[in-house]
Amino acid sequence: MSVVTRFAPSPTGFLHIGGARTALFNWLFTRHHGGVFRLRIEDTDRARSTQEAIDAILDGLRWLDLHWDGEVVYQSKRLARHAEVVKDLLAAGRAYRCWASPQELAAMREKAKAEGRSPRYDGMWRDRDPATAPAGVDPVIRFRAPQDGETVIADLVQGEVRVSNVELDDMVLLRNDGTPTYMLSVVVDDHDMEITHAIRGDDHLTNAFRQTQLFLALGWMPPQFAHIPLIHGADGAKLSKRHGALGVGEYRAMGFLPEAVRNYLLRLGWAHGDDEIISTPQAIDWFDLPQVGRSASRFDMDKLLNLNAHYIREADDARLVDLIVPRLEARGDGILDDPGKARLLAAMPGLKPRAKTLNELADNAAFYVRRLPLAFDAKAEKLLTSEAWARLGRLRAVLDGQSDWAGPALEESVRRFAEAEGAKLGDVAQPLRAALTGSTVSPGIFEVMTALGRRETLARLEKNA
Repeated sequence: MSVVTRFAPSPTGFLHIGGARTALFNWLFTRHHGGVFRLRIEDTDRARSTQEAIDAILDGLRWLDLHWDGEVVYQSKRLARHAEVVKDLLAAGRAYRCWASPQELAAMREKAKAEGRSPRYDGMWRDRDPATAPAGVDPVIRFRAPQDGETVIADLVQGEVRVSNVELDDMVLLRNDGTPTYMLSVVVDDHDMEITHAIRGDDHLTNAFRQTQLFLALGWMPPQFAHIPLIHGADGAKLSKRHGALGVGEYRAMGFLPEAVRNYLLRLGWAHGDDEIISTPQAIDWFDLPQVGRSASRFDMDKLLNLNAHYIREADDARLVDLIVPRLEARGDGILDDPGKARLLAAMPGLKPRAKTLNELADNAAFYVRRLPLAFDAKAEKLLTSEAWARLGRLRAVLDGQSDWAGPALEESVRRFAEAEGAKLGDVAQPLRAALTGSTVSPGIFEVMTALGRRETLARLEKNA
């Protein structure tokens, strides 16, 4: 049997981190088994679904490199098919019309609450003669659920789970305006898309019992279910924005690399021994559902930051330049022409070990492309006294005749200059750092000079003097 999975987000909000993990697990499981990964947008809630959310979901999946197979399926375009299935259920006696009023449904809920039971529909129209229906009222159509026995699911993560059928009431399939409910649409679409495995959050586990009943009533084989425990915050509480329950686009804006986010999400609830750094090819080779844990995993922003720092260190320098240039351009205080980009590329080996995010990397790199004259922070300003500028002027004259513009040769020249001045190397190097970067903190100053190049270094010593 060929594996076919689906990621089926509802576009009532953006692609959040929990949804991204669900998509990742579906994608990895499919790629591991050489199957097909489908994308279905469950947009039947037209009042809450937005094009903006759809666009964000698609963009987030593309950014994470979780590319789906075939065309996107939009549930809202399949309403006629959903209604057609209900007609078949009605004809077979597996569904019925219900004219219960909102007041009657509210009374049922209150009675159940008073008796300490879960609120549920009591089947008042299950066997009643439709001829007694109130005039001028459009009915809903309900599923005639089995009332005896159990519904059993062999879940690929949770193990065997079961529920007594008496606990499940007759769910609505079509609303009184003729629109399908979520429960109906999911079953019909999973069948028509030939989904073999439904991998999703365990908040859908109770839905799986009802959906299984509907599959069987239609004579269809249910997919194999795999319900993944949800993600909690580091404190064990339900994941919220304060824990990191943000849209995938926000992680992108915060400067995370997609491979770091994928790697981190992979390790939230799945393990391969003690391996922490897992490449995408390794993940595809190793991933399977038996290794998914049954307990909720905890989101830890510090761990994600440390993992992102690793992937930044490992990333291609030219790629990192391309990623930070838009961030630097957004500041409007730099010159991102070819010479400026060349300086960033030359400086990247010294910059990337110091950054945990692309935003931090851009912050650290900004001085390389700033317009002259530079602005100095308070500590740099304090170092750059008139005496310091006079000394730097003399150093500039020495550097102007420097033939070898590489780090070791520059360090030797500055060291000899300091000796001739009767000064320590630090007494020259620290003001030099301040004059060239605008700060007292940077990569090694001779590394900075090499990346800036002769012309820019001399220009900064001249224009700021």
